[in-house]
Amino acid sequence: MRDINDYIPIVGQSVIDELKLLAAKLEGKKIQNINSTLIGGGVAEILSCMIPLLRQLGVDAGWDAIKGNERFFNITKNFHNALHGVPVEFSQDDFDFFVAMNRENAAKMELYGDIIFIHDPQPIALIEQRERLGGKWIWRCHIDITQPQPEVINFLKGYIERYDALVFSAPAYALRTGLPQALISPSIDPLSDKNKELPQETIDQVLEKFGIDKTRPIVTQISRFDYLKDPIGVIKVYQKVKKYLDCQLVLAGGGATDDPESLKVLNEVKSMAEGDPDIFILFLPPDSNIEINALQRASSVILQKSLKEGFGLTVAEALWKGKPVIASAVGGIPLQITHKYSGILTRSIDGTAHYLKQLLNEPEYAKRLGANGREHIRNNFLTTRHIREYLLLFLSLYHEGEVVRL
Repeated sequence: MRDINDYIPIVGQSVIDELKLLAAKLEGKKIQNINSTLIGGGVAEILSCMIPLLRQLGVDAGWDAIKGNERFFNITKNFHNALHGVPVEFSQDDFDFFVAMNRENAAKMELYGDIIFIHDPQPIALIEQRERLGGKWIWRCHIDITQPQPEVINFLKGYIERYDALVFSAPAYALRTGLPQALISPSIDPLSDKNKELPQETIDQVLEKFGIDKTRPIVTQISRFDYLKDPIGVIKVYQKVKKYLDCQLVLAGGGATDDPESLKVLNEVKSMAEGDPDIFILFLPPDSNIEINALQRASSVILQKSLKEGFGLTVAEALWKGKPVIASAVGGIPLQITHKYSGILTRSIDGTAHYLKQLLNEPEYAKRLGANGREHIRNNFLTTRHIREYLLLFLSLYHEGEVVRL
């Protein structure tokens, strides 16, 4: 297990000292995080890092996940898509079933926090227990809700407006409401298996395992197999570039227990890639952190061609490794990339292909982008900053009317 002091060489002694000071002010308070899955996806990844570190700091922090059947997670996946602006049809029975599953979870699980921190829409209706349990309740939205389907956001607002505070990943996601709102971006753990330095031998072994040629350029996208990550679009970009430059494409990722669409998307991607030995479709198990790390470090350029994106932690991961990144200018990605300084922002398949050819042809320029990107992540998107802002948020709930600076 990593120690909080292990981060001192990366962020400095003063940062860790401040975290200890803030954590001491929460003595006696229990923090309960609740989301929809313990494995898979950015929320689970962040919490699996953050909870042990909070406990080391002396904060009584816990983490639980709600349970659901296939129908429940199909409904919440449709919520996810609809909140991103994708047209989806819902029946009143869908909404009723969603609420019933939240009530069933509330009856079975222990809700114990002085602060109950709910992540994303799946467990949002647990707020119905607030009157019975008391305490402070926070709703944390990790997704882009700038153009939500009105039917879904209006349904969710009936629950959102019952919370004490809201948290969003970017300013554009904030809601018009009288509730206190905090803008807290996600983060990566620089010492995790997915982000730590790796010996070249390990990187070479991973490439050999998957049959990838280390002597030719490697273009990679790491993400769940999800329509909104646009893996089909990534293949189209590769096909345009392949006409001019010899390169390989790696599409690697997995699914999440609350995402029933991933296998369908995976099969469509495999079908499109069929017949090209230079396209590697890797459906990885949840514990493939070393493999993902090695694939990113071996890559010449990393793509993140999302159609919608809450934040896009894979961008931060790639930049932390000093890699040049070409990513869609959507969601929280522009917070991580300054165009042509710390990466490249694009809005189309043709634009992505243009910049991919440029970076493959100009390795020194690509290297400068990666170096600038790494420093930007060091200064803004590491887990220590994230913990600091959460601690300040928790404290603000007990100091209403006072200024608690995030």
